[in-house]
Amino acid sequence: MRDGYQFGEKDVLTTGEVARICNVASRTVSKWFDSGALQGYRIPGSKDRRIPVSNLLQFMKKHNIPMDGLMSGAPRVLIVDSDTATAETLRKVLAEQTRYDVKVASGAFAAGAECEKFRPHVMLLDIHMPENENGAFCNFVRNCEDLQMTKIIGMSGRLTEGQVNQFAGRGYDSILRKPFTVRQVIEAIESAHAIVA
Repeated sequence: MRDGYQFGEKDVLTTGEVARICNVASRTVSKWFDSGALQGYRIPGSKDRRIPVSNLLQFMKKHNIPMDGLMSGAPRVLIVDSDTATAETLRKVLAEQTRYDVKVASGAFAAGAECEKFRPHVMLLDIHMPENENGAFCNFVRNCEDLQMTKIIGMSGRLTEGQVNQFAGRGYDSILRKPFTVRQVIEAIESAHAIVA
């Protein structure tokens, strides 16, 4: 949910709501439920599952899942760019002008480690980063079950309009062409996060 959950509002959640809070796919929550790892109950006469918030909190603490999905609806944005100066400038501007929780990674290894902890809603990914040749890192994110909800916005200063359209079909949700304005970045993130939320 975009604005997070206030505990007084709801004390039982659907698997879809739990998936958004934990930033995983709904089928992952169903597996947790069916294996008994996440306690809840089924609606009588239905296959629908319900998870009490108290059970979810215990589960999240036990498995070190970030609580910020429950506490606030601030979109988590990960900037992955080997040009650290550009990435840091973008992080600073987004931190000043938005309510996003923004982190930076300068390469695929650092980004992979950050994804594990941070579980970004939106990733700004440099298409031309050496470790992302032929979309390798993009494919890693797409094939990672815990990152199924992450939207990937490719960034490039070298693509023609035709190439931009090609990349959009290769696992990227959208493409930003450098140089871009802060407004364009924010609009791209808002658009991607609206799909997740």
